[in-house]
Amino acid sequence: MTSPPAVRVRPAGAGVVLALGEAAVLAAGDRVRILTREPIGHYRVPRYLRGKAGVVEAVIEPTMLDNEAEAYGRNAGMRRHYYRVAVAMTELWPTYVGSPRDGVRVEVFETWLERI
Repeated sequence: MTSPPAVRVRPAGAGVVLALGEAAVLAAGDRVRILTREPIGHYRVPRYLRGKAGVVEAVIEPTMLDNEAEAYGRNAGMRRHYYRVAVAMTELWPTYVGSPRDGVRVEVFETWLERI
C-alpha cells in the first residue's frame, strides 16, 4: 500500500483563535467507528464502510463546511473537521488473507464518526 499524502496540521500555539465547534474532537490514534446511517440522497460515506471501526491517522486542516448539509441547503456556516481514518481490510472483509498491514484510508467528516 502506498503512503497517504501529507496532511496540513495546525502547529500548537500558532496564535489561532478557534470559533465554537472548530476545535478537533478527535486526534491521531483515536479508535473510531463510522456511523451506520441510511439517509435519503447522496452522502459521502460509502456503504461498505458504515459501521466499521478504524483508527484516526490525521486531522485534516482547515475545518470545512458540512458538504452534505450544504448540498441540501441546511448549513448555517458550521465548520467541522475531516479525519483520515485507517480501516483494516479484515474489518471490511473478515476472510481477507492478505497482509495484516493492508487497509483502506478514507477521509470522513466529523459528523459520521464516534469514538470507541
